[in-house]
Amino acid sequence: MKRYRKIMVFGTFDILHPGHINFLEQAKKYGNYLIVVLARDENVKKVKGFFPRLDERARKKIVEALEMTDEVIYGDKKDYFKKIEKNKPDVICLGYDQKIPNNFREELEKRGVVTKIIRMKAYKPKQYKSSIIINP
Repeated sequence: MKRYRKIMVFGTFDILHPGHINFLEQAKKYGNYLIVVLARDENVKKVKGFFPRLDERARKKIVEALEMTDEVIYGDKKDYFKKIEKNKPDVICLGYDQKIPNNFREELEKRGVVTKIIRMKAYKPKQYKSSIIINP
């Protein structure tokens, strides 16, 4: 596995569970510096239809405390490409179930961001998936 300098991941990380930990550990193996972009409360509401159980400040503190994270930043409230554009990661690691828009790569290129996109493997998805844990 090739190692890169800067890795970026995205997530809500509400009710942190072993699936999240595994995702972050997998991502960290790709590089030296792991940036976690944490979903803003209002964006979670827009995407999932409900607010997270823990607010963004609490979720940020928890993710910052993890050994494998080097930096935790809030996502942009309107344009999620801004954080990618500003930090210019060498690799974006996506969870096995994270959806990206069809124009994702084209938009990155338009903004001058050249990055590799790698999808992480699922870790016990029938047991450790936030939607199952939060809404059994």
